Amino acid sequence: MSTLRIGGLATLLVASLAAANVAQAVQYVNPVPMGKSATTPVGNVAAGVTQVPLITWGGDIATVYANGNQATTTPSSIFGKLGLQLRLVREDVFAKQLDAYLSGRSPYLRGTLGMINMAAEAASRDPRTKPVIVYQMTWSAGGDALVVGENIHSVKDLRGKSIALQAFGPHVDYLTKILSDAGLTTRDVTLKWVPDLTGTKNTPAAAMRAREADAALVIVPDALALTSNGTVGTGSEDSAKGARILLTTKTANRIIADVYAVRSDYFESNRAAVERFVRGLIEGETALRDLAANKGTRAAEYKRTMTGAATLLLDSPQAVADAEGMYGDAQFVRVPGNIAFFTDPKNPRRMESLNAEIQQAFVGLGLLPSPIPLAAANWDFARIGTDAGAPLVAPETQRFDANQVAGIVAKRQSQGRLGEGELFTFEVQFKPNQDKFSADLYSDAFKRVANLAATYGGAVITVEGHSDPLGYLQAKKDGASPVVLGRTQQAAKNLSVARAIGVRDSVIAFAKAQGIGLDATQFAIVGHGISMPKSGICGADPCAPKTEQEWLRNMRVEFRVIQVEAEASAFKPLTGERQ
Repeated sequence: MSTLRIGGLATLLVASLAAANVAQAVQYVNPVPMGKSATTPVGNVAAGVTQVPLITWGGDIATVYANGNQATTTPSSIFGKLGLQLRLVREDVFAKQLDAYLSGRSPYLRGTLGMINMAAEAASRDPRTKPVIVYQMTWSAGGDALVVGENIHSVKDLRGKSIALQAFGPHVDYLTKILSDAGLTTRDVTLKWVPDLTGTKNTPAAAMRAREADAALVIVPDALALTSNGTVGTGSEDSAKGARILLTTKTANRIIADVYAVRSDYFESNRAAVERFVRGLIEGETALRDLAANKGTRAAEYKRTMTGAATLLLDSPQAVADAEGMYGDAQFVRVPGNIAFFTDPKNPRRMESLNAEIQQAFVGLGLLPSPIPLAAANWDFARIGTDAGAPLVAPETQRFDANQVAGIVAKRQSQGRLGEGELFTFEVQFKPNQDKFSADLYSDAFKRVANLAATYGGAVITVEGHSDPLGYLQAKKDGASPVVLGRTQQAAKNLSVARAIGVRDSVIAFAKAQGIGLDATQFAIVGHGISMPKSGICGADPCAPKTEQEWLRNMRVEFRVIQVEAEASAFKPLTGERQ
């Protein structure tokens, strides 16, 4: 059906239709690369009103608003005042978008960066249609989810499992990225490609309901249905027994980038018009943010806007609540985000880096024959506009309430649930008596932490220190009193805390030296002391290391990336980021 990504609760996902489809066999497809399947002859771009594609996503509400809440540009709208005449056409089937793009019916492509990459081979065959990325609209910040079945507790548990996802949809690069960060590839899993994303019998959600897939990439309304409203699926109604949400883009909020691309020939001959289009997107996002922030005093205008968005994007003027939900799941990057995305060489999630990781994964999947360069417009955003008061350089923000995070982590630790919600984990080992952690020795690990922090901006990263138990074991062997043994254990715990703090501070300093601002509130310090040695537990005490290697492995700091979406109090309001 589509690349549809709906963010609100589900008036459009008719439960009776989904339930009726459960008993029918899910149809799977073999995704033929778009470069092989696209046969549309390249034509010149049609003159007159410019056709601009939309997809059903919260970021496109700003585009609708800039067009006067109508499919055709109204003279008093933002686009109208910029001298543009556009016809907005929602097209959630990306292959149809590509057909319109190649034939010349529209000079634009609208999709995620991953979707644009899937079309890169077909679009680059003719120099006229080579894509130029002109603008990043949003990041997905809550609308897309990985739902898993029983006995899957972290991403690494997907090894050997089957995963359902839409062919050529918005979740392909989402999956490849999280697998890569867990040390897996698509060769470690079985992919079950379906033609549709939602609302039919041939969707990832349907595959899970039919117990034909162990996990599925879905939009949030389907995730809620599969998991009995975000808990654990009971198997009744539209849920899948044992299903739960492992990860959404509220946590993995720097993977799915929504963009516009334009044909090279159109960009070269109509650069001024494309620039005005980008200016209109910026002004539309700014004006919509202001409207949403003041909807109480501008209720009539706000209602018209959301009704227009619901009509154009959801085919129903009554779907206002769904439109509002979609808007909430889209994080507009605005001018600062576009500068960081296109021009900041130090940004780990810049377009160049995302393209490299997407294309490497797609080549491995057979969706691309080889890496294909994608051009960017390289606008001077300072000249185009400063986004109505938004600074040209995004300030560092504190996304978490540090006290709440510390409380959540301490509670989980005391209950033995620290691994709950774990996404990824890896270790840094150190030498005896080491209290300095230089970038020279640990640059690879520090780079990995910085990249994970940038990619999973909604996750908490625990920095967990562990100590060698030999001192305690020797003291006990020598007959030390319980008081002395208690002090020895506490000293080991204090040392593990100090080392965890030292590693965290070194990571933040390393990132800062690279021009990457990490949020210190995203990191939580845990000191395990000698309670979790690699050598194991023997009775009530740590086991003595049998080899030097075992001894050294006990001296480590472990990084654990965990999602805490259920503890909403941990998050500070992201004032100004979206609205």
